[in-house]
Amino acid sequence: MGCIRSTTHTSTNYGINSRLGLSFPVPIIYRPAGASRNISIYMSSSAAPNVTQVVVGANDALLQYTHQPMLIPSEVDADTERRDYLLEKARQELSRTTKPTDKLKLIDMIQRLGIGFYLEDDINAILRTQFSVNVIDEEDLSATGLRFRMLRQNSFPISSDIFKRFQDQNEKFDETLTNDTLGVIELVRSIIHGEPKGEEILEEAMEFSKTRLKRSLSSLPAQIKADVGQALELPTHLRMARLEARRFIEQYATQSDHNPILLELATLDYNHVQSQHQMELVEITRWWKQLGLVDQLSFARDRPLECFLWTVGLLPEPKYSSCRIELAKTIAVLLVIDDIFDTYGKMDDLILFTDAIQRWDLGAMESLPEYMKICYMALYNLTNEICYKVLKENGWTVLPYLKSSWIDMIEGFMVEAKWFNGGCAPNLEEYVENGVSTAGSYMALVHLFFLIGEGVTEQNAQLLMKKPYPKAFSSAGRILRLWDDLGTAKEEQERGDLASSINLFMKERNLATEEEGRECILEDIYGYWKDLNGELVSQKEMPLAIIKVALNMARASQVVYKHEEDSYFSNVDNYVQALLFTPLII
Repeated sequence: MGCIRSTTHTSTNYGINSRLGLSFPVPIIYRPAGASRNISIYMSSSAAPNVTQVVVGANDALLQYTHQPMLIPSEVDADTERRDYLLEKARQELSRTTKPTDKLKLIDMIQRLGIGFYLEDDINAILRTQFSVNVIDEEDLSATGLRFRMLRQNSFPISSDIFKRFQDQNEKFDETLTNDTLGVIELVRSIIHGEPKGEEILEEAMEFSKTRLKRSLSSLPAQIKADVGQALELPTHLRMARLEARRFIEQYATQSDHNPILLELATLDYNHVQSQHQMELVEITRWWKQLGLVDQLSFARDRPLECFLWTVGLLPEPKYSSCRIELAKTIAVLLVIDDIFDTYGKMDDLILFTDAIQRWDLGAMESLPEYMKICYMALYNLTNEICYKVLKENGWTVLPYLKSSWIDMIEGFMVEAKWFNGGCAPNLEEYVENGVSTAGSYMALVHLFFLIGEGVTEQNAQLLMKKPYPKAFSSAGRILRLWDDLGTAKEEQERGDLASSINLFMKERNLATEEEGRECILEDIYGYWKDLNGELVSQKEMPLAIIKVALNMARASQVVYKHEEDSYFSNVDNYVQALLFTPLII
C-alpha cells in the first residue's frame, strides 16, 4: 500500500463533529421569577431574519455577547389549551373515518404534518388490526402503494409481493399503469422502503415508475408536477422530520381541500416545539459558557448551536428534550477533542491523551500537557454526570458502555493521526469503518440508547461492548460518513486531506472519473438504507426507539451534506433559521 504523508495533521469534516460554521442572532427565552410570561432576548441589534433569507456570518463563534439584549415578549405556551383541543378533535376524526384508504391517507397526512407522535398509539393500533393482515384485492396501485408504505415506515412487516398483481406474465409492470399518475407516484414513494434481500420487484418498480414519471413530467398539472418532483428528488422517508414537517405544513396550507383542524394543530405545534428547542438551546449555552473550555483553549470550536442542530435531527420527538440537551453536550466536547487531534496536538501528546482515555482514570491525567488536562476532565465529568442521570432514572450502571464508546472513537482519531503522519494508507473498508467511529456516530447512538432507555435489556446492551456494532448503528454511521465525503470533498482537497472515500472508490474499483466514484458511493448509501429498512421492520438486535434514531441520523446527514456547489453554508444556515428561529405563520 502507498503511504499518506503530511507535515501537519490536517482538519477533517467528519460527521457530527464537522465544521458547519453557523452564525445567527440567537433568541434566549426564559421566564423571570414572578413574571407571568416568557421573555425572548435576541443577542442582536435586529430582529430574526425571514427564513428565506441567506444568513452568512463571518464570526466562527455561535454566540457573541457583544450587544445589549433586546427584550421581546414571547407568548410561548399561550396556545397549549387550543392545541390540546385540536389534538383531541384529530383523534376523533381518525376514529370516525371508516373507509380503509381514507383512513390511511389521514394517517399519512397526520405524520407528514409532524403531529403523528401524539397519536402514535392510535395509529399503531389501526395499522396492526386493520391493515397488517389481509390485502384488499380491489385496491388500485395508489392504495396498494400507500398501504405498503404506511406499514413499512411504521415498522410493520408487509411483503413486496403485494405489487405482483400489477405485473404481466413477464414480471414487468403493466404499461396501462402509466395512465395512473397518482398510483405511479405512490409506487415511487414505496420503493425507498425496500429491504436488503429478495425484493427484486421493487427494483423493477423503480425502473418502471421513475422512467414513466420523468417522461410525463412536463404535461402534469402544477400540484401533481410538484409532488412528482419531490418524490423523484428525495422521497419523504429520507427527509429530516422537522424540516419536512415545516415544508409540508406550508404546502398543505395552499391546498384548497386541506383539513383546517389538522393545519391549525400542526402550525401551533410546530411553533410550540420550536419554542421548546429555543429553551433547550438556552440550557446548552449556559452549560457551555460555565464549562469554559473555549476560554482556556483558544483553538477549540465554540459551536453549541452546531451541536444542537444534530440533536434536533436525531431526536425530533418533543418528549426527548433531556436527551437532546445531554447529546449536545457530548458533541460539544467531541468537537474540542477533534480539534486537538486535527489542528493542535503534537503526535507525542496525542499518544499520551489516547493512553489516558484508555485508562479512564484521573491519575492518568497527570502525565498530560496542561491544555489536554482541562479537556480530559471535562469529558470525564460529563460522562459521569450522564451515568448518574441514567442510574437515577432507570437504575442502570452504564459507565462501561459509555466509556467504551469514547475509547473506540479516540483510538479511531489516533489511527487517523498515524495515517496522516507517515503511516500506511487505508483501504476503503478501513477508511469508512474508522470514519464511522471518528464521526461520532457510534458514540452518539450508544449514549442515546441508554438516555432514551426504551427496550433496553442486558442482552442488547451487551451488543454495544464489542465490534461489530449492531447493523442499525453501522448502516446509519456509514450513510453519514459517505454523505460527509460527498458534501465536503472539495473543501478537504483544498485543505490538503489526501484520503476520502471518493478517491478510494476510484482506486479500488478502477474508476476513471470522480463522478463515477460519487455514483458508487450513492449506490452504497442506497444499500445501507435497505439495511436500515430491514432493521426497522425486524428489530432483531435493537429496540425500535434507537432504530428510529439511527434512521434519523441517516436523514440528518443527507440534509447537512447534500448541497449544490458553493451553497453549503447558506443552505445549512437557512435550515437552522427554519427549525429554531422562524415561527410558522399560516
